[in-house]
Amino acid sequence: MRQPPPRQRTRPQPTPGAPRLIRFNKPYGVLSQFTPEGRWQGLKAFIDVPGVHAAGRLDADSEGLLLLTSDGALQARIADPRHKMEKTYWAQVEGIPTEEALARLRAGVLLNDGPTRPAQACLLDPPPALWERDPPIRTRRAIPTAWIALTLREGRNRQVRRMTAAVGYPTLRLVRAAIGPYTLDGLAPGEWAAVEEAASP
Repeated sequence: MRQPPPRQRTRPQPTPGAPRLIRFNKPYGVLSQFTPEGRWQGLKAFIDVPGVHAAGRLDADSEGLLLLTSDGALQARIADPRHKMEKTYWAQVEGIPTEEALARLRAGVLLNDGPTRPAQACLLDPPPALWERDPPIRTRRAIPTAWIALTLREGRNRQVRRMTAAVGYPTLRLVRAAIGPYTLDGLAPGEWAAVEEAASP
């Protein structure tokens, strides 16, 4: 008896009338999915656009740029690390990182799932001009904080937080500032905007 051919996974097809690409400034406490879960909100509280899907993810306790698209091929190019689309994060860390710690981040640090790829890392001085987080981060009065920029070409689970902790500077707040050519420019928390011409990643 012949076996039926295996089912092939299909990518979402562009929805007529839907924007091809959306930039969204994801607030703290919002999931990278439309359905809420427990105490976390879903994207449907902010984005009422049919046919778009998140290209990649951003943890609920992180903020910043999330891209959504109605084009399955574009979604794959943005989300798949094999395409090496750079992602830039701004991390507020506990303590003032030394040049040695920054050099370790650039070279790659050993995590429990293996070494990270080389990255770009630098102090942000002055710190980025950002909105107040709700709720605010918890800081210790006797310990200063600093902001660093990290640019990665891979996307492991909670990678930035694990990297900064590995070099001795825990992350207190994390904001994704850019994905490839796309940035947060002009977006307040909870706002989204359609990209007029989706650049080729």
